[in-house]
Amino acid sequence: MKKPVVLVVMDGVGETPSELGNMVAKANTPTLDELKRVSPWRTIRAHGEAVGLPSDGDMGNSEVGHNALGCGQIYSQGAKLVNESIESGKIFSSDTWKSLVDNVKKSGGTMHFLGLLSDGNVHSNISHLIAMLREAKAEGVKSVRVHILLDGRDVPATSALEYVDQLENVLAELNDASFDGRIASGGGRMKITMDRYQANWGMVKTGWDVHVHGQGRAFASAREAIETYRAETGAIDQDLPAFVIAENGEPVGKIQDGDSVILFNFRGDRALEISMAFDGGAEFDHFDRGVVPNVKYAGMLQYDGDLCIPKSFLVNPPEIRHTLTELLVENGVNEYACSETQKYGHVTYFWNGNRSEKFSEELETWEEVPSDVRSFDECPWMKGTEITDLVIAALESGKYGFIRCNYPNGDMVGHTGSLPATEIAVESVDLCLARVKKAAEEAGAILIVTADHGNADQMLEKDKKGNISVRTAHSLNPVPFIIYDPDCRHEMKDDPSFGLANVAPTVAELLGIKPYDCWEQSMLK
Repeated sequence: MKKPVVLVVMDGVGETPSELGNMVAKANTPTLDELKRVSPWRTIRAHGEAVGLPSDGDMGNSEVGHNALGCGQIYSQGAKLVNESIESGKIFSSDTWKSLVDNVKKSGGTMHFLGLLSDGNVHSNISHLIAMLREAKAEGVKSVRVHILLDGRDVPATSALEYVDQLENVLAELNDASFDGRIASGGGRMKITMDRYQANWGMVKTGWDVHVHGQGRAFASAREAIETYRAETGAIDQDLPAFVIAENGEPVGKIQDGDSVILFNFRGDRALEISMAFDGGAEFDHFDRGVVPNVKYAGMLQYDGDLCIPKSFLVNPPEIRHTLTELLVENGVNEYACSETQKYGHVTYFWNGNRSEKFSEELETWEEVPSDVRSFDECPWMKGTEITDLVIAALESGKYGFIRCNYPNGDMVGHTGSLPATEIAVESVDLCLARVKKAAEEAGAILIVTADHGNADQMLEKDKKGNISVRTAHSLNPVPFIIYDPDCRHEMKDDPSFGLANVAPTVAELLGIKPYDCWEQSMLK
């Protein structure tokens, strides 16, 4: 092996010449600027087809981004995977779908659909929900209830009513004497249900109580709930409180014995905890679920294959093989991975091809820094200092041939919509980067700096009428890829098709290790 390599992922830090809402450009980033000045660097693609999504109009995200970074290949992902299953009809011929439908037909119960209501294609797509609603009716399901999580994060910040209207129109079209479909509950995705990495089980409990037990503030319709909460709180969609739809003083869609439940999100990180609540037996102790109904539950995908969460799912996930970690283990290379809770799973589970377990307990070291349970715009530096301390200690140990870390700041603070906080977040990462750069120099290591997708680089957007609004979603911009090595200038090829999947073969070449034949090509000349 040649010199050790340190890979820094600046989560959510994209690259664009546009100045509109570009907090990366506005931030004071002397370290990043110097690295670009003295080192070979280029931009690489981090969205759309480059990471296995249906089209280049689809935003990248941290999950597919880290899959691509970690495996050197492009797999059909998320929306594309589900699209293919729906288009082929495979999803509806699956044993899981048949079991869910048969269950409610035999029990006379209700089929419930729970998930993020938008077309953001990051966690879900409303088109998948609509396809399942139509198929459920066609197969003789009599009663359907939809529990909607409001987005405003992967789509415009106050676009919820567009999707509610679209869903209500479909339900109105389907409803007749033999079919009864209604919205039953909902709330903002950052308030209920969609916590991740077990950072805030209180969010999941709130969602559980609303969706399952119908416990929450009651409204006559989802539109009334959204409009009321907006007027009262001024919050954007992702932060709107929970609500229940009621009629004659009773919730219209509690989840009860004999019902079937489908979580139609396809992305795993924010689907795991609610799945654990539905699938967990008596040993589940993260919160008091009250009376747990006897239902059949399934996810759109299996969100964690190693832990089998959930036990039942509609679409098989991509079977990612031949990851960078496997290659390094085969070559006896010690590697180190760290981040704080918000992105810890990305540098471990997603990096290793959707596996919770290590390929080698001896050669892999993972360390997690617990994230704060607070809105990240209140503390935009997050746990950057602690992550940096760990990376420096790993470098100084001399043990590791490959070290990777993720700084979540640009993404997590960017999602809050706070421009001043996001500027500080980017500056905080730059300060950490300065320390890593110095430590890499002292250890004789090569430093690679990149990102998994954009976010902080596009915090504002302009509509067709010229109105400017805050943008909380990921961007479609490429990301930087920098190789800093004081001892050698590693020139890169000029190929506009290069994306995140080209990173692993580049790392392998820098380490002097022959990459797998199935990988994308290295970016080095």
